[in-house]
Amino acid sequence: MGEEILIDCRAHETRAAVVVQGAVQELLIERKATRGLVGNVYHGRIARVLPGMQSAFVDIGLERAAFLHVADVWQARPHGANGKGGNGRGGAGGPPPPIERLLFDGQAVLVQVIKDPIGTKGARLSTQISIAGRFLVYLPQEPHIGISQRIGNAAEREALRERLTRVLPPEERGGYIIRTVAEEASDEELAADVAYLRRRWQQILDGSRTLPAPCALYRELDLVQRALRDLVSEETVAVRLDSREAHDALKQFAETYMPSLSVKLKLHNGDRSLFDQFRVDEEIERALARRVELKSGGYLIIDQTEALTTIDVNTGGFVGTRSFDDTIFRTNLEAAHSIARQLRLRNLGGIIIVDFIDMQTGEHREQVVAELRRALAKDRTKASVNGFTALGLVEMTRKRTRESLAHVLCEPCPTCQGKGEVKTARTVCYDILREIHREARQFNPREFRILASQHVIDLFLEEESTHLASLIDAIGKPVSLQVESLYGQEQYDIILV
Repeated sequence: MGEEILIDCRAHETRAAVVVQGAVQELLIERKATRGLVGNVYHGRIARVLPGMQSAFVDIGLERAAFLHVADVWQARPHGANGKGGNGRGGAGGPPPPIERLLFDGQAVLVQVIKDPIGTKGARLSTQISIAGRFLVYLPQEPHIGISQRIGNAAEREALRERLTRVLPPEERGGYIIRTVAEEASDEELAADVAYLRRRWQQILDGSRTLPAPCALYRELDLVQRALRDLVSEETVAVRLDSREAHDALKQFAETYMPSLSVKLKLHNGDRSLFDQFRVDEEIERALARRVELKSGGYLIIDQTEALTTIDVNTGGFVGTRSFDDTIFRTNLEAAHSIARQLRLRNLGGIIIVDFIDMQTGEHREQVVAELRRALAKDRTKASVNGFTALGLVEMTRKRTRESLAHVLCEPCPTCQGKGEVKTARTVCYDILREIHREARQFNPREFRILASQHVIDLFLEEESTHLASLIDAIGKPVSLQVESLYGQEQYDIILV
């Protein structure tokens, strides 16, 4: 069984899963109410320039202003200034000028979202526009042709560059990045991609000249179309959809822009739903858990925080067959593959710290890091492994452009506020006793009434009844108890009657 892409379409939500040999490797979820913004192009207006942060807030018509850093402000440079020409975002051509010399309050700007709003942060923007096609990425402000780093053969790279140059219009000599899948494309398919991308760019330019800021000029394709454009590779044997309407619409889209892929589209007609038949929903539930079981008996513990993600590797019940060192080494090798899969599955990004089980030999450590890099090579999202630190931890980063699976599907627990722990009933009892003691010094009610959860009230009536009686004697006021069934264990109110 090769790679298959499963697309579950509903009016409110679309879900796509990449399945390889029966195992889910990647999940994408798009909800109509909270559709992502990455790739969208806007005619924005500078709301405020912040010289101290070398950034600007840009109004693009969303609830929160978006964020533009000076490093993401594109400027044209003379051709050949850095050996290629074009991009003025720092790097080889030196640091960019101060942002206050580039932008001013109230200025209209053409911007593209490069990061969705995450948590309390607004969307991140760039003024360098890129439009993705099936085989090419169009950068209309650039004069050169780039090639995906995944195409390593020098002769193949040069041949692709020459093929693209032949199909470009006479007035255009660059502004494209050749994607990996272009290796299998014909000249006709490359020419069709060029025509599609140029047409999209012209529509954006026309809108920027006629529509007032802030407004949206171009919206990225929906998840169904993006799955066909970005997820399908030569290893993909089928793209299965469980909606006839979505299947027919995607087939029409494919025949217009990606005709070679239309034969891979399959309509699912089984008695069981598509995700049910391939057990994708079960995999989603497992991807939301902290603990990930390894086939050997070991396990991972994955904790996601605002600053970084930590992954702890444990041997669990795996005892091995030869030596303890061999057991640890084999568990870490298995964990490296599982970690790479979990990062894709959960869409974890940013800084990631992995605590492999301690290994005695440097050779074993090098092999584990090499295995992790090999496993991550299959990831479409850029990841970088820095190796072991002095503390024996592996540091790595993975590009983050959208919310993780847990942040899409879950929200902080209303009881523990996302801490993963709650105060004990006894701790809450003592908080209440201290609070009543404080209020008795400031107010003179007839009675204090405690509203709390069942566990807290039960404790006051039983083990903590002596301490409650002592408080009543000390303040000289009666204290009554009332159960609030909707309260969590940490919730309580003290009513002055």
